[in-house]
Amino acid sequence: MQFLKNLFGGSEPEGLEASLGEIGVDMHSHILPGIDDGSESLEQSLELVRAMKALGYRKLIMTPHVMSDFYKNTPEIIREKLALLRQAVDEAGIEMELDCAAEYYLDEGLLQKLDDNEELLTFGDNYLLFETSFLNEPLNLREAIFKMRSKGYKPVLAHPERYTYFYGKYEELVGLKELGVLLQPNLNSLTGYYSSSAKEVAEKLVEHGLVDFLGSDTHGLKHINTLQKVVSTKHLVKALALPLRNRQL
Repeated sequence: MQFLKNLFGGSEPEGLEASLGEIGVDMHSHILPGIDDGSESLEQSLELVRAMKALGYRKLIMTPHVMSDFYKNTPEIIREKLALLRQAVDEAGIEMELDCAAEYYLDEGLLQKLDDNEELLTFGDNYLLFETSFLNEPLNLREAIFKMRSKGYKPVLAHPERYTYFYGKYEELVGLKELGVLLQPNLNSLTGYYSSSAKEVAEKLVEHGLVDFLGSDTHGLKHINTLQKVVSTKHLVKALALPLRNRQL
């Protein structure tokens, strides 16, 4: 299609499918339409699904933000958008398995949901994707982790390499693994897309075999464009040699 020809410089994405295709399932993206700071429309969502397929993915587990003050998404709202996109993808003849979960921001709202036993959207083996402030370590981080696990969830920390409060405190980040937290770096961090510091932490996590999932965190075409560069990074090769849980989804 013309969109993909333009995206990949007028030719098919030679070699890309074999690389990112080894991941198979992306479990972190914001491709559902009009629901957070990701895709703004159904048409844009379709473009992103096509692009992810061209990169080699066979399944997308889309994870809209859930934040008490900004994105008050519920399981019902998210599933409604999933059904809408599934229908559009089917009508467009795109072969891609679609599912949904959510990316929960660690705030009082999440703790209350846990206390009230509200339904939280998970993926795979009851994996719960969550994020925190990028700048300040939450005072209740360990309390929240304990609550998640006590409720039967398996917490997955989204893009751990991007939290500046762990910079210079790598051992503290690694210590979360001992608390039962799984780690999911963003693929684009391997290119330095976010910062050189995020790249350094992501590479260390790969080198030390501490990566459980790899996610695209795709919000738009700018992330797709950078994903094309990831395939030429040496740390992607190292990451693909790890027992990534993406392949079990």
